[in-house]
Amino acid sequence: MDEFSLLSRISLYILLALNAILTALLLWFQAQVLIGKAMPNPDGTFDDWHQQRILFGIAFADLILTIPLSVAAVVLSFQSSPWGHYLLTMLGFWYVWTNTMTTATSLRFEKPKMTPMWFIVFPLGIFLGLGILVWTTFHADALYGV
Repeated sequence: MDEFSLLSRISLYILLALNAILTALLLWFQAQVLIGKAMPNPDGTFDDWHQQRILFGIAFADLILTIPLSVAAVVLSFQSSPWGHYLLTMLGFWYVWTNTMTTATSLRFEKPKMTPMWFIVFPLGIFLGLGILVWTTFHADALYGV
């Protein structure tokens, strides 16, 4: 990381910290889904994976794929490994895609409430993913030699 300016390193550390926080929240949330807890929706209704099996599949996929890759990306990025930046870039695309899909899905609720929790659960990942992708674009030559 020595090849990056101080501002670039600070912005990367902020993105890595936000990624770690989002990963911890995702771990907690998806673990709650897997143990069978019904999770609240923005309109006051609840989702239960016993009634909607796709929620179980999403939670399982996050726990065995997204969360371990996110932890690896943070650890490897701090070690200045190119693999950390590769994983981080892939996670950026993943966050934009999955959170766009879930944000759009959340708006289907009747009279959804746009609370701080709604913002954390849904569109925050889009902004994190876009931040990662913008940072990567500005530093592509140092990261990937292009």
